[in-house]
Amino acid sequence: MRCPFCSVDNDKVVDSRSSSDGGVVRRRRECLACSKRFTTYERIEETPLRVVKKDGSRAPFDREKIRHGIQRACEKRPVSAAQIDEVVAEIDNEISRKYDREVPTRVIGEMVMEGLKRLDKVAYVRFASVYREFKDLEDFVAAVKGA
Repeated sequence: MRCPFCSVDNDKVVDSRSSSDGGVVRRRRECLACSKRFTTYERIEETPLRVVKKDGSRAPFDREKIRHGIQRACEKRPVSAAQIDEVVAEIDNEISRKYDREVPTRVIGEMVMEGLKRLDKVAYVRFASVYREFKDLEDFVAAVKGA
């Protein structure tokens, strides 16, 4: 750490304390060149998860978009909000566990389809028809048979 007084990069830590929530560490340091003391704060660097879209562009991960897509597929179906929340939480947890910085939309779409397949077959086919961009009746029939 560079001293704010003399700009020398040579110090020792005199005291360290965690904040009450444990998210920040406060350190008192003493410069070994000029003997002045200063305080630094250490935090975990959080890198937000980004979604890589089909065209290669990137956007921030938003679990509300997943919830909205599942809700649209489940409209007028006997699926409760709690069941939708559970599927969204499962997807969010799996993505957080498997991906650090970036996740392809293809992966998210497949996870949503798997969750909908367990939840409601009609909602699954609705989502699949939009996600997979069905062109004709054969695509639709293949999805129904896959469900």
